[in-house]
Amino acid sequence: MGAVRPWGEISTHPLDFASVDSAMGHAADFALGLALAQPDKRVICLNGDGSMLMCLGTLVTIVASGARNLVLIVMQNGTYEITGNQPVPGGLELDYATVARGCGFRRAASFSDPEEYARAVPALLDGDGPVFASVLVHAGHDTPLRRAPDEPLPYLRPSLGESAHMLRLALTG
Repeated sequence: MGAVRPWGEISTHPLDFASVDSAMGHAADFALGLALAQPDKRVICLNGDGSMLMCLGTLVTIVASGARNLVLIVMQNGTYEITGNQPVPGGLELDYATVARGCGFRRAASFSDPEEYARAVPALLDGDGPVFASVLVHAGHDTPLRRAPDEPLPYLRPSLGESAHMLRLALTG
C-alpha cells in the first residue's frame, strides 16, 4: 500500500490498479484473482512487507493456484508505511524470499542493492511464474490515503468500487 502514491506519480495507465485501501494485506490475493481471470496478461503486484506479513498464506495459495502470469514484488522497508510508519514485526530481518520458496515458489529472490535489482527486473518479468522478489527499500513519509476530490493525484481520487469498475472496463474494453 505504500507504493500506491509513488506509483500514481509515475503511471496513469488504465490497467494500473492502485486501490487496495480498506483492504490492507490483500493486494497479493487481489492480484492472484486478476491473474487467474486474465491468464493472457502478466500481472505484477507491488506489495508492502507489512501487507505481505498479514497474509502469508496467500503465498501458498498463489503456488497452488497454478497461476503462471503473476509476479509478486514485496517492498521491504520494515514499516507499515501507509498507516504512519509503525514497525512491522520482524522488520528487516525476515527473509521473505526464503518464506516464498518454502511455500513453493520456484523463482524467488531478495535484493538489497538497487543496481542488482534493476539488472534482474527483465528476467523477473520474463517466463513462467509465479515469481517472487523481495526488495529492500527506504521507508517513505507519505500520509495515509484518503479518497477525496482534492487528492493531488487523480489516480487516487476514485473509491475502491469506482477503481474496480474502471479496471474492469480497461480489461474488457
